[in-house]
Amino acid sequence: MSTSSTRLPEGRYGRSSDQRADRTLKVVGGVLAVLFTALIGWFGYHYVAQNEISAELIRFETGEDAVKVHLEVHKDAGVVGYCTVRSQAADGAEVGRADFRFDGDATRVDQVVTLRTTSPGTSAELVGCHAE
Repeated sequence: MSTSSTRLPEGRYGRSSDQRADRTLKVVGGVLAVLFTALIGWFGYHYVAQNEISAELIRFETGEDAVKVHLEVHKDAGVVGYCTVRSQAADGAEVGRADFRFDGDATRVDQVVTLRTTSPGTSAELVGCHAE
């Protein structure tokens, strides 16, 4: 006894619907991957290239009601901006936060600023810098 085949003859009736669906999914996936990569590149460029002011916390000294923070700020000439600094107590509670403005034509500013605190601070943290 012979068994009958349920497969169609090769190449006789064109592509099956499964092959068309696979090709469509590949094209859509490729387009979405290119768009996602372009979006990530655009965000990365604006984060790195458009950031006109940056800073580094060099050191800090704690006191009873203030923390002295040594900041080194790098910025484009003539750019006005500010850096936010905060201090925390030993239990992790925030005891002080302030914005310090940097302006002028200097591209590198090396400055010690005083952050007032509500109780003795045990740390200092540079939260971030922003150009205006």
